[in-house]
Amino acid sequence: MKFLIDNIWLIALALVSGGALAWPNLQRRGDRVSLLQATQLLNQGKAIVVDVREPAEFAVGHLRDARNIPLKELGGRIGELDKFKARTAIVVCQRGVTSSKAVSQLKKAGFAEAVSLDGGIAAWQAQSLPLVK
Repeated sequence: MKFLIDNIWLIALALVSGGALAWPNLQRRGDRVSLLQATQLLNQGKAIVVDVREPAEFAVGHLRDARNIPLKELGGRIGELDKFKARTAIVVCQRGVTSSKAVSQLKKAGFAEAVSLDGGIAAWQAQSLPLVK
């Protein structure tokens, strides 16, 4: 007990720093795919890319063969993707946060597999992976 009292600040610091390291993993929601996994799926032709950013952001740069359906329009335009239900849908947004909402909509619509690109377009660009303009 004396050890705990004498080192309370060090213990508190260790707990806070551990919590700070765990926070990003606790924030993640839904199914995610890494950049490497996404690249492999795309190269094998086993995936379709659905970009849920606004058209202006999409025009700046997007993944090859991506279909741009903004998140607010996805519910009404989900029928455009019906023929791809058997393939993995990789949903892309700017930072990998809002795409989780689209993933849940796609799963409700009957997609066998729908995942969010971890880190979004920002992570894709950070790794110097190619974008189409």
